[in-house]
Amino acid sequence: METAPRPTYRGRIAPSPTGLLHLGHVRTFSIAAQRAAEQGGTLILRNEDLDLQRCRPDFTRAMLEDLRWLGFRWSEGPDCGGPYAPYSQSERRGFYVLAWRKLRDAGFIYPCTCSRKDLAQVATAPNDADDEPVYPGRCRSRTDAAQFDEPAGVNWRFRVPDGEKVYFTDLHFGQQCFVAGRDLGDFVVWRRDDVPAYQLAVVVDDAEMRITEVVRGADLLKSTARQILLLRALGEETPKYFHCDLVRDQNGQRLAKRHDSLSIRHLRESGASSGDVLKAAESGLPTGTASHPQLLDIKDK
Repeated sequence: METAPRPTYRGRIAPSPTGLLHLGHVRTFSIAAQRAAEQGGTLILRNEDLDLQRCRPDFTRAMLEDLRWLGFRWSEGPDCGGPYAPYSQSERRGFYVLAWRKLRDAGFIYPCTCSRKDLAQVATAPNDADDEPVYPGRCRSRTDAAQFDEPAGVNWRFRVPDGEKVYFTDLHFGQQCFVAGRDLGDFVVWRRDDVPAYQLAVVVDDAEMRITEVVRGADLLKSTARQILLLRALGEETPKYFHCDLVRDQNGQRLAKRHDSLSIRHLRESGASSGDVLKAAESGLPTGTASHPQLLDIKDK
């Protein structure tokens, strides 16, 4: 990847069509759209459909329809094209392979054959229950990466610099610091089933698409430290980051795609207006939704 000067503000909304969009997505996308508008910048839509086993065309169609119904508008995307097409990750494998080779050749990644059972027995649990365990390093000393012409067949892990403090300033939560080897271990960048991992794909796409600010949920704060390490290894600039408060249900659990009653599609079909849904997502305490009690089951973190 060639590094070019960053343009004026470029933000993105990046849903994954593994299910129906819910109120948490709407909150994040609303903030992303607002920040792009305030800067007079460009908002792009990226379809993060890497996981072909879970992503479905009907979810992609629903995603686009629901976003348009809510009033979101983007200048570049899978439906309208743009200078950094394609905008669906399933069509961008070549970019990810180039990044994998660059990391392999520079010694930043190594092949890992540990099974899930192996890791369950020895991995260190993270402080955050939503995050992955810290990898114990069983394959870390491997030096045979150059023997692999293609990434398929093994997991590929990024070797974090143990003990290094990764700092960044989040535009919402302020100064952040994560210690490599303690808060985050060697993480997967390519899966054994020949699918690029989330961490690698989003870093490559954000760099290639010249994204200047990433807006996403607070559950990805630690992932930002991983991605900063990847960006540095690839010789790319680091964008700014804004992590949003999470929308949670009445039991304090963050919303997920399993919350079908709070999916945008279900709320639409139940008669909620786009204004009701936007208010619910933005405040967690919607008004004017008495006929849609499911909107009242959410609260702010």
